Amino acid sequence: MIKRILISIPLIAGSIISIAQTQKVVADKIVGQVGDKIVLLSDINNAIADYKRQGQEAQLPPNPECSFLEGQLIQKALVLQAEKDSLVVSEDDIEAGLDNQIRGFINAYGSKEVLEEIAGRTVYQIKEDFRIPFKERKLADQMRGKILENIKVTPTEVKAYYNKIPKDSLAYYESQIEINQIQSQPKASAEIEQFCISQLYEYKRQAESGTKKFEQLVKLNSEDPGSKDNGGQYNINRTNKEFDPAFTAAAFRLKDGQISNVVKSKFGYHIIQMVSRSGDDALVRHILRIPPVTDDEVAKSIHKLDSVRTMINNGWLSFGEAVDKFSDDESSKFNGGTITARDGSSLLNIDQLDKDLVVSIKNLKPGEISKPSTYTDERGRKMVRIVYLKNRTQPHRENLKDDYNRVAERTLEEKKHEALTKWFQNHLPNYYITIDEAYKDCNSLAEWWRYSTK
Repeated sequence: MIKRILISIPLIAGSIISIAQTQKVVADKIVGQVGDKIVLLSDINNAIADYKRQGQEAQLPPNPECSFLEGQLIQKALVLQAEKDSLVVSEDDIEAGLDNQIRGFINAYGSKEVLEEIAGRTVYQIKEDFRIPFKERKLADQMRGKILENIKVTPTEVKAYYNKIPKDSLAYYESQIEINQIQSQPKASAEIEQFCISQLYEYKRQAESGTKKFEQLVKLNSEDPGSKDNGGQYNINRTNKEFDPAFTAAAFRLKDGQISNVVKSKFGYHIIQMVSRSGDDALVRHILRIPPVTDDEVAKSIHKLDSVRTMINNGWLSFGEAVDKFSDDESSKFNGGTITARDGSSLLNIDQLDKDLVVSIKNLKPGEISKPSTYTDERGRKMVRIVYLKNRTQPHRENLKDDYNRVAERTLEEKKHEALTKWFQNHLPNYYITIDEAYKDCNSLAEWWRYSTK
């Protein structure tokens, strides 16, 4: 019963195209209902269409109509119970979430005007279209969290879960590593920085005099690969911490059409043009120049990290202390310089590392630190780093000694699944449920059909 209960919650419209299509539907119909919460046929069709538009058709489950209807019925039941238990989503949380959703759409489609044209709705109307689904999703998440908040596993339960796995079905893990790094960014000389600043002021002069358009100057001169091909354009929000604070502060001091003086950020030097602004949201263009570094500056960073490596090896400070004191990567100061996989795990396969990093650790033993080496980061900057090999696992079958955390995580997920299934078994008889006859052959809905009003 409800076999996808932990992953089938999220059916909130995924794209503006869905909204635009929904507005054009001549006739829709209710295909499911829990209490006073209804599920429309368009909800199901749009969710499936979104998967296909986003290139995720291969991830669609068999009989996706059945799966997505099940997800919606689950969500509606959780929302009903959340309302009964007086759980609350604050208006501030709803507004913040909707604003983030709209910003995501604007970034995807390029501008507020294009977004409104595609959707056939104003930004305000789009927010209102999303308000109820967004609130319901938040309430469902809260209710699920309340049901599961006290679910934990003991070592005895983990061992029992592991012992149930057939020995020939145990996962096989290739060799994995745990590594930390300290990064140093070579600084350009004052003369080169001043030269880049002078170039930017010349671009500003040309744009303001009408000699060249700002977008043309971007294409010819900007070193930001993320915006160079769209005229240097970004949608920014005053409260969004993803953008450099110096960049954001300078942008919001501008009036429409105005170009800033040169602004220094952690990425380099910019001039910024305000295209349009609405409250805390703005559309801007910018030109980025990154002062190039010479071999002399790189050599200084190598010497600095070589000294840091010596201090660690002599026991004068730990690697984590050295990260906090010497690393130029601000984000790594919070995790001791740990390099993580996309899922947040600190265990990495060799093929997840860049080729320069593979070379750095090739001859290291666990506990050793590499000599300083140069590499080019994702922003195209020349960097220097030292790498600490914390651990290297051997290829092996899953076992409790080496893989306890993995097994414990799966044990916890199974226990949560059982708790949710039991909760639904106890609560479904109390709900008014209807399902459209078109879904009578959906095996995953068998328990829902059991309590459905004929």
